[in-house]
Amino acid sequence: MDLQKKMFEELRDKRIFDLARSHAFSYSDGIDKMDVYPSEENLKGMEIFDEPFPENHTDAEEIIQKLHEYGSPATIAQTGGRYFGFVDGGAVPVSVATKWLSDFWDQCGGLYVTSPINAKLETICEAWLKEIFNLPKETVAGFVSGTSMANLSGLAAARFRLLQNQGWDVNKKGLNGSPKIRIIAHAQVHASIKKTMAILGLGIENVEWLPSDDQGRLVLEKLPELDNSCLVLLQAGNANTGAFDPFEEVCHKANEVGAWVHIDGAFGLWAAATKSLAHLTKGMELASSWSVDGHKTLNTPYDSGIIMCKDEEALISSLQATGEYLVYSDQKDPILYGPEMSKRSRAIELWATMKYLGKNGIDKMVTGFHERAKQLEKGLKENGYIVLNDVVFNQVLVSCDTDTITSQALEHIQNSGTCWCGGSIWNGKSAIRISVCSWATTEKDIDITIGVFKKAKEKAGQILSTN
Repeated sequence: MDLQKKMFEELRDKRIFDLARSHAFSYSDGIDKMDVYPSEENLKGMEIFDEPFPENHTDAEEIIQKLHEYGSPATIAQTGGRYFGFVDGGAVPVSVATKWLSDFWDQCGGLYVTSPINAKLETICEAWLKEIFNLPKETVAGFVSGTSMANLSGLAAARFRLLQNQGWDVNKKGLNGSPKIRIIAHAQVHASIKKTMAILGLGIENVEWLPSDDQGRLVLEKLPELDNSCLVLLQAGNANTGAFDPFEEVCHKANEVGAWVHIDGAFGLWAAATKSLAHLTKGMELASSWSVDGHKTLNTPYDSGIIMCKDEEALISSLQATGEYLVYSDQKDPILYGPEMSKRSRAIELWATMKYLGKNGIDKMVTGFHERAKQLEKGLKENGYIVLNDVVFNQVLVSCDTDTITSQALEHIQNSGTCWCGGSIWNGKSAIRISVCSWATTEKDIDITIGVFKKAKEKAGQILSTN
């Protein structure tokens, strides 16, 4: 059969979609029973994909079946309730269903004329985000792949404005010979910020590094005198401890002299959407730009990053897109608010998630992460773990009496198949980093996890004593 005719037939008879749906439901139904991290056997099973590039087309049902049979067991069960490795989040069911539908739409979200529905929902989400985060009315939002791209967009806007403050148009003149931008950051700035500075040509060696306190927050007393050439980098939610920088004090000092404050709020910015945790973000609305993920704390599917900026001119100017073939409208054209020209219409599932949860639902879900983290903190302390951080949000950082026991305990935890979390180094000490960020995590999941940690510590101690 002619390949084009075959594809039309596959669209009509729906068998491959029914097969994919069946396998997806099977995966979802078994998520609590599968290994949270793939076993060695299932990882080895991926070798079946090592094959020469086919000369001819492959049957569609065979492809779907192969992916399910060998791909599904090799996935990370992050949509379950016991994956704590990174702040990856789960996926609210309606957001997954919405993504399925929007994948069929396959909208290019760059312009209003390429996807009116995406442009409309970006406008709605922008308004809702400003409301829930209590941001200035002039704030605009761009919808990007994740906080890495959101940080890049925010820092590009800052670069444009801070150089313009000094009479330099970076779009016309570039960076060669440009005035200096003073970059102020503390030692616990996230890796994505460092990566962004390298991409934008700002340079790590140009940073005026400040000390962090024992929770990974900027030490306010060490903040230097600022001016309108300064870019100050803060964070809402330290990746290890979950701690929040002193936004209000820093922003007041910055705003007095026209400095730019960017807040990396990948997962922590959502604390502002709660009644009980909003105090952590006090003063964040005084910043110049903010980055945040939907696919972390809000539990949308990947990828869903957001850049918000109160200087629309700086954001658009730094991310400008021109071309004779581009058709701009009198509506929002998303291409102007992010680095991508061809972009997935990711605001569709963001809108669905926010509408489904509502303000109260977001509050309850985010507050629940904190409650489960506190439950975990209490249980691990009772079982001899040393909690290294103040559990103010969703992060729990623990260690054992020695680095050796900590490392061996972590290995047992990761090999258990029951739960999974990652390792870190905190103040020179080996640590186990636990991120609670899935709507599916229950009190029972935490109890099970505490049991795994207890056994892991006992095994690590036994190994040490026999050696």
